[in-house]
Amino acid sequence: MSKNIAKMVGITFYERQIIEVRIRGKWGVRWIARYLGRPHSTIVRELNRNSRPNGTYLALYAQHKAEQRRARTNKRILNDNVYLRRYVIRSIRDDHLSPEQVSGRLAVAPPIELVKVTISHESIYQWIYSEQWWLYKYLRRKTRPKRQRRYSRKTRITYTIPERISIHERPQIVEKKVRVGDWENDSVKFSKQKTALSVQYERKSMLVRIHKVANLGKDETYHAITESIGSLPQYVWNTITFDNGGEATRHTEIRDEYMISTFFCDSYKSWQKGGVENINGLIRQYLPRKTNMDTITNEQIYAIQEKLNNRPRKHLNF
Repeated sequence: MSKNIAKMVGITFYERQIIEVRIRGKWGVRWIARYLGRPHSTIVRELNRNSRPNGTYLALYAQHKAEQRRARTNKRILNDNVYLRRYVIRSIRDDHLSPEQVSGRLAVAPPIELVKVTISHESIYQWIYSEQWWLYKYLRRKTRPKRQRRYSRKTRITYTIPERISIHERPQIVEKKVRVGDWENDSVKFSKQKTALSVQYERKSMLVRIHKVANLGKDETYHAITESIGSLPQYVWNTITFDNGGEATRHTEIRDEYMISTFFCDSYKSWQKGGVENINGLIRQYLPRKTNMDTITNEQIYAIQEKLNNRPRKHLNF
């Protein structure tokens, strides 16, 4: 964001989250301002106006104070309409939908008591941050509680993958999402245990397949992918895009046996298969990193899979 535009736009909740993390990391105010593309005075004003009484800065508290100060009237609809309030709470808490999905589904398929009632996702966010903090824990994305220490991240390991074809050689039709059959593969790991999840995601239909695997070895991943392939007609499998982990080593067998083209992202650029990365974030809502996977059954994994497959999606008109 350029400084000219930044002067015209108020501090967002996302920027407040960044400020909180940088303050914890002992960044100076001027460094934070440069990072956000904001004037130094804007960050100083934000800290002075929205810090807690003890001087600490928390993004949620700061957002709450800012929303109270604005006193926008668009929060009143959720307070005045009991049916809408119950609908929003139930959708976020029980159905695990995001505010955008709640808003979108309400617009296209409202319950009978809410016909012709609409609300924007921004209004729902503002209502949560200003009045219903307890709903915050049910949102899909939450800030990291602590900044990761420098050099504490996992060690990078390079694997030799035979006959690896770069994602840059993948047909352009895959990027356009105009056909069904282009998949992305990834894994979900858990703390201090070998058991993991193998995840396959179809780019256009947004269909997902999730398998519990004993480890992230190439054999377990191979069997998980072949099980996914076997669960659907062969014609919906055209390509699979992998990252560069060792679990993809048997991709040539999948390619030759099922006639599926395989491609690989650039090293350390997981955003190139952003669909499955987003799905992994949704899976974390049900299975946090510290989950003991020994207590999770295949039936529970399937239930999570179908919960995700039946989410209203903006891309699919909710």
